[in-house]
Amino acid sequence: MSRRKPQNKPQTSQEFAKFTENDFLPTTREEMQRRGWEQCDVILVSGDTYIDSPYIGVAVVGRILEQMGYRVGIIAQPDVESDADITRLGEPRLYWGVSGGSVDSMVSNYTATKKFRNSDDYTPGGKNDRRPDRALSVYCNLIRRYFKNTVPLVLGGIEASLRRVTHYDYWTNKLRKPVIFDAKGDILVYGMGEITVEELTRALDEGRDYRDIRGICYIAKEPRDGYIELPSHDTCLKEKEKYIDLFDRFYDNNDPISAKGLCQQVDTRYLIQNPPNDYLNETEMDANASLPYTREVHPYYAKDGKVKALETIKFSIMTHHGCWGECNFCAIGVHQGRTIRTRSENNILAEAEEFNKYRDYKGIIADVGGPTANMYGYECDKKLKHGTCDHQRCVDATRLCKSMHVDHSRNIGLLRKIREVPGVRKVFVASGVRYDLIIADKQHGYSYLREMVRHHISGQMKVAPEHTEDHVLDLMGKPGKQTLIDFKKLYDRLNREEGKNQFLTYYLIAAHPGCTERDMHSLKNFTTHELGMNPEQAQVFTPTPGTYSAVMYYTEMDPRTRKKIFVEKDTMRKEKQKSIVIKKENFKSGFGS
Repeated sequence: MSRRKPQNKPQTSQEFAKFTENDFLPTTREEMQRRGWEQCDVILVSGDTYIDSPYIGVAVVGRILEQMGYRVGIIAQPDVESDADITRLGEPRLYWGVSGGSVDSMVSNYTATKKFRNSDDYTPGGKNDRRPDRALSVYCNLIRRYFKNTVPLVLGGIEASLRRVTHYDYWTNKLRKPVIFDAKGDILVYGMGEITVEELTRALDEGRDYRDIRGICYIAKEPRDGYIELPSHDTCLKEKEKYIDLFDRFYDNNDPISAKGLCQQVDTRYLIQNPPNDYLNETEMDANASLPYTREVHPYYAKDGKVKALETIKFSIMTHHGCWGECNFCAIGVHQGRTIRTRSENNILAEAEEFNKYRDYKGIIADVGGPTANMYGYECDKKLKHGTCDHQRCVDATRLCKSMHVDHSRNIGLLRKIREVPGVRKVFVASGVRYDLIIADKQHGYSYLREMVRHHISGQMKVAPEHTEDHVLDLMGKPGKQTLIDFKKLYDRLNREEGKNQFLTYYLIAAHPGCTERDMHSLKNFTTHELGMNPEQAQVFTPTPGTYSAVMYYTEMDPRTRKKIFVEKDTMRKEKQKSIVIKKENFKSGFGS
């Protein structure tokens, strides 16, 4: 495999915060002409507006390909009723890269109770009027409408990644085919896709067969020898337990070291999923983070209004990819992977220092973290050598695997060094933090939380217990409530020691599979008497593709035991569960509650 060499960070010729269209990837024919281009090699189509940021997948892919020497254009949120946008750059030489955006389009467009969302943080002006439902399919149809017999359509992003096999779709309440069939795509890149995109682009450019490249799916007439055959789409429709079998095999074959290839019959053809591609190493993580992002919205789109998402990510630092927490309602493990890949401290510090070049930077770093902020800097040696374990999790509702040695020391050192970077006034950690890992780290957990309380919390720290009833937590894959009690005691103690009065706020979920109204009353009782607070918000569970919780919701079974579980499916009763826990109570709150 050809891997990129480490590179120094390229610098733009423009003064920072005074970017012109030429500092971005082209979005119009005029921008192409100014560069002397007649044709793009690759055109990326996205459900988000064009934010040139290391947090935005399409921007990362575009900058990687640019660095490789390819001519890349971007069409963001095209008008799907005309050819005005989709034909703006012409037809690419190699392929179209199609993404629904940073969020699955159905999750982005609808609430858990299936009400249309009026706002979209990734659209200029904030009005949700630019992202179509099932964006991948709509964009692919749009391209084929105006470009007959065009170059390959390559699907990517989270919508493609999580819908790549037969999956439960909450919004139609049925199993849907792998999205490559519905969208009529040619190739699907799953996971983070950085190495896969490089290898696929070279193969297409050189006219080579791409079908052995890891990290892709494609459609074939026959199954592939040596690949695990999943239950067919038709079989899953007829037997819910077969769908559980499918998801088990799908979930267990997501690690680059241990996974095998998969195939699934869909009507008369087969989905072929090659094994996952390698994860980026530290040098490659640094190189991708150091590409010449402007951290701005392209002027072509910025004229239509502010983009709320940029406020959060512009002066934030992503320290790592991946999460081994494996919450059953979360798809990060399937999309990003269950192994932590970190950037080097020097690279992270260089990014913090570079913020000083932006005129609107006030010395405030909004976030330093990743999917789970306090997983930076350590991993299981066994997993790094042999891949993730089958049917054994790093952490579950009752324990932390003895092979996972939690160690916050490197994270503590990193945060201290960032605070010392010239120009930095305040550094926040807004990413999720696993409080059970803080409790589990007997050597450095106390010091890490003290560091957070002293320097990195903006008045309140957000934690995600989600629930308190053991049988619900078990189905969620979350730690027991005693861990939360222990954490709160430690948090309150540190606030007293530091002379601070910072609060804890809690993310809570209503109507998760297995949860009844009685469970919500118990949760309410716990928050009132043990936590000393009235929850102001709770979210109704949304079954999203690529998660075990969605499997539970559809099958009404515990996937491990195949025993029937209660699943609330009535919208009004879901809302009632939520209302139980957020109902106001009169009580005296305790310190730090």
